[in-house]
Parts: sequence; C-alpha cells; structure tokens
Amino acid sequence: MQLTVRDMAGQEVSTLELPADIFEAKINEGLMWQYYMMQRHNARLGTAKALRRGEVNRTHAKWYRQKGTGRARHGSRNAPIFVGGGVAHGPVPHKYTRQMPKKMRHAALRSALSSLARDNQIILVDQIAFESAKTKQALTTVQALVGKQRVLILMPGRDEMTERSFRNLPNVTTLHASYINVRDLLRFDQVIISMAALDVIKKLLGKPARESAAAEAS
Repeated sequence: MQLTVRDMAGQEVSTLELPADIFEAKINEGLMWQYYMMQRHNARLGTAKALRRGEVNRTHAKWYRQKGTGRARHGSRNAPIFVGGGVAHGPVPHKYTRQMPKKMRHAALRSALSSLARDNQIILVDQIAFESAKTKQALTTVQALVGKQRVLILMPGRDEMTERSFRNLPNVTTLHASYINVRDLLRFDQVIISMAALDVIKKLLGKPARESAAAEAS
C-alpha cells in the first residue's frame, strides 16, 4: 500500500510503500475488542469500598429489649435495613486487571493499523517539529493536514516543544509511537504519523526476517 508523504504545510513531498505485514494484515475485530476491553479493565482502580455492618462505627448494644415492645427482634442498629447501618453485599477493593499475550497484542495493533489504512485514516508527514512552543503554528499545521477533524499525532519520542505546541488544541492528542494502543488508534478521525514514528512502529510490530522468509517459503 502506497501513501503520500506530506510536509507540515500539507504539501505532497513523496510517496512511500507501507510494510504489508503491519498495514495490510488481516483485520480481526474480535482480537481488537479483546485488547480494548483489557485496556478498560486495567484502567479501573478497583478501590470502591462500602462499610459492612461489622465495620460501621456505631454502638453494638442491643437497640431495645427483646420482648414486650411489639416490634421485631433486633440486636443492633448496624443492620443494613436501618439508616446509618452497613451495606449488604457492598463493593470491596478488587483487582480488575487482565492479561493478554504479547503476540495477541501485536496482532491486534496490526489489525487496528490495517483498518485505519484501509479507511484512509492515516496521514504520513516527513517530520513534525517546532523550535519553540507555538500553539498557533500547531493549529495551522493540523488544519493543513486534517482540517477540523479529531486527530492523534504519533511521535517518535519525547519532544517537549512539539508536545506543548499541540497541548492546548482540543481536538489533538499526541502519543509516543512506542505506546500505541487500540483504544487511542480507533477513537480519532485521523492518525498522523511522522517518518521517525513510522520507524518506531516498524521496529515494534514488524515481523523478524526469518518469519517473513518462512511465510514466503510456505
């Protein structure tokens, strides 16, 4: 698959052939959903806690005498049926984390990138860099490349000036290419990838040469 490489002004610079093993992989929606749900579960803190009747800070003395009042028999006001009492079957601290094998995670990322490439949601840029933090210049760059759409910008690594330039734009999010994930890839209208960030993706998700040779031989 060939894509046009543009500069920060939106002008065409060249064309580039994307690696087929990453951007033309078989799209597995079930695998992407599994990765997405793993991310959502791992983002949960699991710190919700309700006091049970044995943990409520109230007196444990019998509320009123057993007989002669005409009322039901109760031994404590900590019971869940009373205001200020404990909570029956309330939440307790719990871990929601899930695990997923590395090969499955990488396959899900290849599916997501292939889906974006199929739907023309990937924009290649030769480089994205600012000498100083200039939000106005960043806005001009984004409008030249994607207009007013919500966009994710993949960067090769830490670049303080570039990140600060895009920080105040409401429809723009920057992300290091080594941290790509299915949730962020699929929740934006467009994904801008610099050439340096593309190299990081190739190193992360590209299949080893011996695997490629074995696939061609089969």
